[in-house]
Amino acid sequence: LVLGTRDYIRKNGFEKVLIGLSGGIDSSLVATIAVDALSAANVVGVALPSRYSSPASTSDAELLAQNLNIRLMAIPIEKAFQTYLEMLAKSFEGTKPNVAEENIQARIRGNILMALSNKFSRLVLTTSNKSETATGYTTLYGDMAGGLAVIKDVPKTMVYELARYRNSIAGSELIPATIIEKMPSAELRPGQQDTDSLPPYDVLDPVLTAYVEEDKSIEQIVAMGIDEDVVKQAARLVDT
Repeated sequence: LVLGTRDYIRKNGFEKVLIGLSGGIDSSLVATIAVDALSAANVVGVALPSRYSSPASTSDAELLAQNLNIRLMAIPIEKAFQTYLEMLAKSFEGTKPNVAEENIQARIRGNILMALSNKFSRLVLTTSNKSETATGYTTLYGDMAGGLAVIKDVPKTMVYELARYRNSIAGSELIPATIIEKMPSAELRPGQQDTDSLPPYDVLDPVLTAYVEEDKSIEQIVAMGIDEDVVKQAARLVDT
């Protein structure tokens, strides 16, 4: 991952990169890989908190940036999000908030990152992992916006393994334990957790490996002892 990131950046004529730092495990791992590949001086983190971002996520992003010795810019998105809601109020009249409002936040963040990219010629590294990408649990024109998806072929469970592995090499909590231990969440609505939409990753990832990598049928995966409803849900998400 370090080699691939370094080669892609340098061979395409870039020197510096931008990463949206949410305080989550995926962006933390991507930032760490980028620093290993390019040095801290060439990596800038951007915190883009919304009304749903927890104080812990903000402080975790700050601690990670401090540990990696990278610059961290903070650009709150509340003003832009509120403006979007007001602009769309008439069009959305009579409806309940759903994934549309959630994704607006991700797209505001993508827009800001790309504006910074254009202004300062820094390539944006996206942070979606393989589990999210395979199931569509990521936002088109939002957190998918950027130039290189560093961990696009890394399942979520391996993201945690790699974070712990990198810390073991450092001999310290380079990636803070609070980031590794927290429940994964997109933080796009109150109390949101990934398990609201997906099976737990330690259950989901073996299904994705069997279905996508090994081309096993739903029946074959169920025969492995995995709950049929989970297998069918995962297969449906992958297929759509």
